[in-house]
Amino acid sequence: MTDTFTMTPIGHVECERTEPIDDDWGSIESNIHIDSDQFTADVLAGLTDFSHIDVVYYFDRVDEAKINLGARHPRNRPDWPLVGIFAQRAKARPNRIGVTTCELIGVDGLSICVRGLDAIDATPVLDIKPHVREFQPRRPVTQPDWIGELMANYW
Repeated sequence: MTDTFTMTPIGHVECERTEPIDDDWGSIESNIHIDSDQFTADVLAGLTDFSHIDVVYYFDRVDEAKINLGARHPRNRPDWPLVGIFAQRAKARPNRIGVTTCELIGVDGLSICVRGLDAIDATPVLDIKPHVREFQPRRPVTQPDWIGELMANYW
């Protein structure tokens, strides 16, 4: 059974990056502009009590023909293992959804300033949640060595 549903972005990203470069996102400051046709500023009340937020966004500029439904070498590096799309965080994924935990810099009306959001300018934002310590893993996190290599210069 396939359910059809739609999502309406709640806003969009404004930042200096216009190309999906793989590294050096840590110092990038972005503004997330919440759609004033849908929301008033009270939707952000209390958000500044948190140091970080989780941003859910849509990789809208990934060509549908390039979506990966199987396995691939991350960053096309044959020295890294062939892994399924659900064992990596690549943007060319079936539903093209990205999730990033960002440092919250501030809120001004319907604009949220963050640092470390790896989304390019004009990216549609689907949701924002406060980052809550109790939702982090309750046991030690494990991961393969190649992901540490991949992420070495990401932030």
